[in-house]
Amino acid sequence: MSAVWLKLISILCLSGTALSGPVSSGVVWRDLGGSITIQCRPPGTDQEYLSLKKGLSEELEVFYRDGASKKNNVADEFVDRLQIHGVFPNMDILIKNLTSDDTGPYWCLYKKFDPTTHQRVNSVGNGSVLLVVRDKLQQCDDQSGDQLILVSLVICSAVLFGIIIVFLIWIVRKTKTYTTKKPRRVPNNEVYEDMRGTIRR
Repeated sequence: MSAVWLKLISILCLSGTALSGPVSSGVVWRDLGGSITIQCRPPGTDQEYLSLKKGLSEELEVFYRDGASKKNNVADEFVDRLQIHGVFPNMDILIKNLTSDDTGPYWCLYKKFDPTTHQRVNSVGNGSVLLVVRDKLQQCDDQSGDQLILVSLVICSAVLFGIIIVFLIWIVRKTKTYTTKKPRRVPNNEVYEDMRGTIRR
């Protein structure tokens, strides 16, 4: 069960990171064995290279395209599962037969030469997504996790309601015993003398 929670937490963290950029397309859920099309669009003109990278730190280069030579480079684990459509720089990248290892953020990165700095500048293009691949077992685990959360919420609500009731009963009893007590008379040792008869008019 802890593995399910760990997966959920990592997916939430990844979705927060992937969705934080202005060019992201959001979270995409796919079933095991399904496919996804990532539509990479350039952030500007005169782009020279396109690179589809995977991971928070863009550690795996899934696909690389040189715009001038039209040469493609595909990572080994995606060779039989990746198809390219479109004309550079607007490329649609199809990944088929998805596995659970394919879960993660995918970034469309473009490079172009900047004449002012005389260097190649990287920029993130439109179409970057966070892919979540789920299998049937994981869906069952997620449903049981949802039921566990629901049961936990019901139990916590019942305990909180019980504490509030006990507290209210305690306050009512304290208030009732305070109001029913008779005020204690303080003994008065003073002597009262009627002085009306001694006053002369």
